[in-house]
Amino acid sequence: MRVLVVEDEIYLAEAIQSGLRLEAIAADLAPDGEAALERLGVHDYDVVVLDRDLPGVHGDEVCRIMVERGLGCRVLMLTAAAGLTDKLDGFRLGADDYLTKPFDLPELVVRLRALARRPARGTPPVVEHAGIRLDPFRREVHRAGRHVALSRKQFAVLEILMTARGGVVSAEELLERAWDENADPFTNAIRITISALRSRLGGPSVIVTVPGVGYRMDEGTPRP
Repeated sequence: MRVLVVEDEIYLAEAIQSGLRLEAIAADLAPDGEAALERLGVHDYDVVVLDRDLPGVHGDEVCRIMVERGLGCRVLMLTAAAGLTDKLDGFRLGADDYLTKPFDLPELVVRLRALARRPARGTPPVVEHAGIRLDPFRREVHRAGRHVALSRKQFAVLEILMTARGGVVSAEELLERAWDENADPFTNAIRITISALRSRLGGPSVIVTVPGVGYRMDEGTPRP
């Protein structure tokens, strides 16, 4: 595993680096956000240990740029702030884990190994497609700047379709992922939910029915 430690407190950074090397984890150091982005443009890392309160380019901005670039590495944020709001903000930016200072090195090692075992990130924390913006943390949907009020099931179905990135999602998969195990496999709930979702989103329609297969997201461009 190769890790990038982004920490401006040099003694802490070097202590982390030495400790990780003892655990057979390769660790590079970056003293600030600008240096971190330079290294991320050159090397492939499995996990980035990112101090949130960095000088210059803030840790939040580094995380946002990483997500925007579609980098596959995971992000473990470090911060002295232990409040729930701070943690939620970090996750909304795209962080995969959060560790509050001070911390014990064995815990950091365990978290890094757990993150490295996860598959590469599939989607950014906020999904955008066809002029629709879906924020799963705030459970909000906007289309062309307009807030779209959705029920829980409508939101769940839309999230599944949007994260498929234009791929076809079968009715069976929607039922399995958006409903619980007690759902009737012969129910027409999918068709009803899709119909209501189209109505809520407004025109032009962006949810396409693929006969005999399922549904997918279109670009929402008018057809002749």
